[in-house]
Amino acid sequence: MPPAGPRTGDGVSVRRLGLGERWWRRLATVPGQPLPQRRLFLLPTRFGLGWALLVLLLLLFGINYQNTLAYVLAFWLFGLGVVALLRTWRNLLGITPVLRLPGEVFAGGEARLGVVLAGARLRTGLELHAGGVSARIDLPEGQGEALLALPAPVRGVQPLPRIRLETRWPLGVVRALAWLQSDERLLVYPRPLAEDEPEHRHAGAGLEASDFAGLRRAEPGDSPARLAWKQWSRTGQLAAKAFSVPPRRQLWLDYDACRGDPERRLSLLCARVLAHHRAGDRYGLRLPGVTLAQGEGPHQRRLALEALARFAPSGRQEGSP
Repeated sequence: MPPAGPRTGDGVSVRRLGLGERWWRRLATVPGQPLPQRRLFLLPTRFGLGWALLVLLLLLFGINYQNTLAYVLAFWLFGLGVVALLRTWRNLLGITPVLRLPGEVFAGGEARLGVVLAGARLRTGLELHAGGVSARIDLPEGQGEALLALPAPVRGVQPLPRIRLETRWPLGVVRALAWLQSDERLLVYPRPLAEDEPEHRHAGAGLEASDFAGLRRAEPGDSPARLAWKQWSRTGQLAAKAFSVPPRRQLWLDYDACRGDPERRLSLLCARVLAHHRAGDRYGLRLPGVTLAQGEGPHQRRLALEALARFAPSGRQEGSP
């Protein structure tokens, strides 16, 4: 069996990457590292090309007509352009980008990716471009953050898009470019789809405290309606009424019990997970090849949503090694 090639941070073999992708990875910077000199690129803008053409025309005019004023203006514009080029390059040099992944993303919504930029001095006129969206950011105190609202049309494990960081400050003669490439993956949950006749209980049903269970010591924050005022008038001790809560439901959410295509089934299960979590039920999840034991609370909710997001119709979870 041949040895496996070197792997990137997301577990993907570098040898399996295409030539173009490997080339981009050599040009891009990994988030969390300062932008080095060799990863910064300068490209002229249309205004910059017009600026260079104007300098050339003034220089030719001065040579042909021996006009001193044309010489002075040409060299002044040339020197100003060189200074602007250096200032644009230094506006990106040394910036440390850090990505802040969104908390929860459902298919059909937006993934609000946070990009935190930190530099040793004031920076201005920075632009971020990724996935067809853009954001502008300034670093008045050497640090700032921008949000990129990336579309998330489908569920599953999605790679983060390549981010282009650029600036044209101060004159727009050139633009300095740098690319950010992260190996992090974005987990997109299925789009919740409510049923016309839901088989599950609505949020909160069956959890209301109804049966009187006795008295307990009053605590700050208790409602005045729950306080036992008669007990306080007789004994001088303030107590609160306690009520018993009906037992929580324990159930299974089964993929095979749903109807429709695989994506519709996963959307139905996603809606049920959210509803049972709000109701405080204890539930488990059964998918082809995957079984999540019964549980409750935020941890169970997260595990169930991740299982739905990673599930593939073949029964193998996406993103698993």
